[in-house]
Amino acid sequence: MRKLILFVGLLWVQSTLIAQEFKVEEHYDKQEVTIAMRDGIKLHTTIYSPKDTSQEYPILLQRTPYSCAPYGPDAFRRNIGPNSTMMEEGYIIVYQDVRGRWNSEGVYDNMRAFIPNKKKKQTDEASDTYDTIDWLVKNVANNNGKVGVWGISYPGFYATYSLLSGHPALKAVSPQAPIGDFFFDDFHHNGAYLLSYWIATALFGHEKTEPTTEAWYTMPNIGTKDMYQFYLDHTPLSKLDAYYDQSNVFWQQLKEHPNYDTFWQSRGIVQHMKDIKPAVMIVGGLFDAEDLYGPLNTYQAIEKNSSNYNTIVMGPWSHGDWARARERQAVGNVYFGDRISETYQKEVETQFFHHFLKGSGDANSRLPEAHIFDTGKKVWRNFAEWPPKEAETKSFSMTRQGALAEFATREFSFREFVSDPAKPVPYTEDIKVVFTPRKYMTDDQRFAARRPDVLVYETDVLEADLTMVGDLLAKLRVSTTGTDADWVVKLIDVYPPDHEEYPETQDHLKMSNYHQMVRSEVMRGRFRNGFEKPEPFVPDEVTAVDIKLQDVLHTFKKGHKIQVQIQSTWFPLIDLNPQTFVPNIFKATEEDFQKQTHRVYNSSAIEFRVLKD
Repeated sequence: MRKLILFVGLLWVQSTLIAQEFKVEEHYDKQEVTIAMRDGIKLHTTIYSPKDTSQEYPILLQRTPYSCAPYGPDAFRRNIGPNSTMMEEGYIIVYQDVRGRWNSEGVYDNMRAFIPNKKKKQTDEASDTYDTIDWLVKNVANNNGKVGVWGISYPGFYATYSLLSGHPALKAVSPQAPIGDFFFDDFHHNGAYLLSYWIATALFGHEKTEPTTEAWYTMPNIGTKDMYQFYLDHTPLSKLDAYYDQSNVFWQQLKEHPNYDTFWQSRGIVQHMKDIKPAVMIVGGLFDAEDLYGPLNTYQAIEKNSSNYNTIVMGPWSHGDWARARERQAVGNVYFGDRISETYQKEVETQFFHHFLKGSGDANSRLPEAHIFDTGKKVWRNFAEWPPKEAETKSFSMTRQGALAEFATREFSFREFVSDPAKPVPYTEDIKVVFTPRKYMTDDQRFAARRPDVLVYETDVLEADLTMVGDLLAKLRVSTTGTDADWVVKLIDVYPPDHEEYPETQDHLKMSNYHQMVRSEVMRGRFRNGFEKPEPFVPDEVTAVDIKLQDVLHTFKKGHKIQVQIQSTWFPLIDLNPQTFVPNIFKATEEDFQKQTHRVYNSSAIEFRVLKD
């Protein structure tokens, strides 16, 4: 259990590119303090200060729900800060347990809502950040009065939140894979419950009563390594109550708020990104299975509503890969290049913080507005804006013959399949017991293409490169014999027969004809007209379902093919839709789950933008 806690606590918050000869305890002093917030609650804070006091240093702060461990004045982290270059260069590096977590006082609130106009002693994560920064700049010796904040995943959410603190000493913030909204990140995608995250509910749902340096929660013992069968046996979702009782607050909240009501709306942070003053560098992975919505939409919200320095970096990474040491960068079976993360850390991340915390701090940084990796050509590209305005909008129609065609026909036709909740389509061939899935974002989709309940649409072999850029829109026209359905759309790069092999490729696979998933998304059909009020389908009535797929920069190379797959189950990545409308799927009964026939009409299309070199 202790190993799991340390893994979860350190996975997202540390770089592992460490010079072996550099020992933190030889170069830094450590102190642990409690900082009182405006309402009297005290937050545990760990401060690493350079032993060299001949100069002043900026402060780098990370606020985390995953623990400041190791605790104790003589227990040092193996590495501190965003990366080893910055650690060796010298910063005052601070970690803080957020309110209600680990060794801090108070009550934890998952994705605590922002209070725009706080009165007297009202608190939120913005006020806690303000009070923390204010104490640090006034009490920590040898600081230069400038503060930066960074964090990955949930700490990335707190980094985003710091932008609302308004403290004048806050100069540079890097939200990395930040959660933007729990109805579209992590635990939901367009209202569909991410069943694969159910195990993680233990981590966020159990509240503690007093400060602690030991875990107060336990992960559920499910007694099997076959997650597909486990979740199938625990459908309907009410069967999972056997593992989480009323004491798991978050599990109860998930069940009682199936729609995008004020509970979820108030916890979104993206909509508050207005009039931001500090410099911001958003970082994310183009194959991040956890938080892809957050970085893209946080960047766009700041760009639209603020005039500050705002840049975005999106690389060929899964969740947090950019903070790890890896000679060869790969996601799952697909290799993208050498030392990509190390180059980013030295030439991008370090440069950003150095410029705004140690340098001139003006907006004339050498970083481009958008530094994005082309996951098809496998090269970095810089853009003056994201997505680039010069891109041309195109679309492919989905024909009755299974082709992706540039021109739509006027015929009224369709393709259909039977969706059976008793035999759902797996999201990958390689389902494991994991905290959250990762590699499926680039996994081979041939297994799905060969199922009768997955529709496949494909171009001819490309005669020239085609580069898709920005978000995509699947404009489906569908019908169902039932009254509810999920719709899953996958964009796939089909490799040629002579494609080279990678060392990372699993033994049972070959890259010849590999079907690499480039982007995918689900829409819970009941939310097709809005996420606040679910609506049933009218059986057999042609209905529009539009699905936005998050941004890509991917060149489908000459000799490859572009493929789109459409299905209605994606298990156990998302929970099963009963396919008969019920007000709350968390409370569906076994009788509600029915086999239905779904149709996709040839008026359906996928719309995208093409970048011309």
